[in-house]
Amino acid sequence: MADRNISDIARETLRQLALRRLPPTPENYQAIYAEIEGGPVHVPFPEAPLRAILRVLPGQTPAQIRLLEQLGAAINRKDWQALQSVMVGYANLGLHATGPALKEPAAEPLAVLPEDLAEQLARLMDNILNTLSEDDARVHDMAVQLVDMLREGAAPSSTLVLLLNNFTYRLSFATEEQGAIRLGLLALLRLVFENISALSPNDDWLRGQAEALMAAATPPLTLRRLDDVQRRLKDVIYKQTEARARSAEAQEQMKELLATFIERLAKISSSSDRYHGTMERCAELIGRASRLEDITPVLQEVMSATRAMALDSRVAHDELEALRQRTEEKHAEIAKLQDELDRASALARHDPLTGTLNRKGLDEVMEREIARSRRNGAPLCVALLDVDNFKSINDRLGHDTGDAALVHLANVARSAMRPQDMLARYGGEEFVVVLPETTQAQGIEAMTRLQRELTTRFFLQNNEKILITFSAGVAQLGTEETSTEALRRADQGMYLAKRAGKNRVVAA
Repeated sequence: MADRNISDIARETLRQLALRRLPPTPENYQAIYAEIEGGPVHVPFPEAPLRAILRVLPGQTPAQIRLLEQLGAAINRKDWQALQSVMVGYANLGLHATGPALKEPAAEPLAVLPEDLAEQLARLMDNILNTLSEDDARVHDMAVQLVDMLREGAAPSSTLVLLLNNFTYRLSFATEEQGAIRLGLLALLRLVFENISALSPNDDWLRGQAEALMAAATPPLTLRRLDDVQRRLKDVIYKQTEARARSAEAQEQMKELLATFIERLAKISSSSDRYHGTMERCAELIGRASRLEDITPVLQEVMSATRAMALDSRVAHDELEALRQRTEEKHAEIAKLQDELDRASALARHDPLTGTLNRKGLDEVMEREIARSRRNGAPLCVALLDVDNFKSINDRLGHDTGDAALVHLANVARSAMRPQDMLARYGGEEFVVVLPETTQAQGIEAMTRLQRELTTRFFLQNNEKILITFSAGVAQLGTEETSTEALRRADQGMYLAKRAGKNRVVAA
């Protein structure tokens, strides 16, 4: 086939690719072209397999690292001669000259991970795989390769260390990206909820739900917090749906009443028009009459029309009075339903377990009290308290008992607080007390008084007396300080109270 031109060989190559059902890759095209031409067959450079070997070769010693770098460079250049030199050099590692001839030392046993440790690592990798996004195929493939090697049980420790180093390096980028994606999604959700609230300025029930969702989407997120918000919103949505349906029904009835009222007014207007028409016609007949006998039937018609008009007016008056009463009743019913909607919306600002304010309700109270404090020049204190040893209560007596203990603390706190003080659940077993017109010294005294009150009112569970104590930090709001900064200082004071032995109050 030496006398065939290039175009004939190319057409035949394409035909053979189709006949053999081979993918038209450059490697397949080149091999068939060389076969038809009668020249030497070009063998493609096995870059992918060589890079797979490069990833699993140990690289712990300086000599190994140097040879691995040379191997990577040779693969990049597709240099067979350099590859051969590197492989020979890697094979000679560990051989020592012991005289005129080279003597191979006794092979040291390869370090292999214990089976139970390898299985625990494999389970850890499985869990990491479940949390990873499949968008990063390289990290996913590296994790699968590590799990397979760990479960096979024959991989040297040095090889596993190398693969783990590479995997953790790539994993750091993947987790950082997923964290950024998570924050971005939360920001988008908050934007959606804010738009819902902004588009419904007069719809308090919908705005209440949107604000609760915004509070739920504020980091840090916990499953328990999300479950609480979901449970609360389901209850709110049910109550609001029921109240809204009744309100819509009352509004429809109000529309029917108004329609009836307008229709009755139209009838009155029509009757009045007829009456005036009759009076004008009778006046004209009287004007033309020349005898008394001609006037008598006209007077009878006038009397009859007047009696009919009076009757219609009396009936219309009674009907309009009934319509007025029904309208007032419906108006009162709509106002009552609106109050129910407002109360249902307010639930989205309270913690469902303790009945105290939640984070959203706390933000609203702090904003209002800070504005009032600066307007009146009055002091404002915030106290952040944390229940002592709450984890041990949950572990020993169960989460239901832990929840009951939080309810007990909230009830005692409300009974010991002034009417103007506000209590909010800040998260978990943490509470915030907002103390208007209170100096720091007075705030510390108030928290100490609450601690004494808790010692006199034991929490009972299955006839067992449990003493509930807390550690607290108290901060007085500065002139230019925000609520976040004041709460941060109170949190630091609470931490110092914990370090000092718990059941203490510390100024922040």
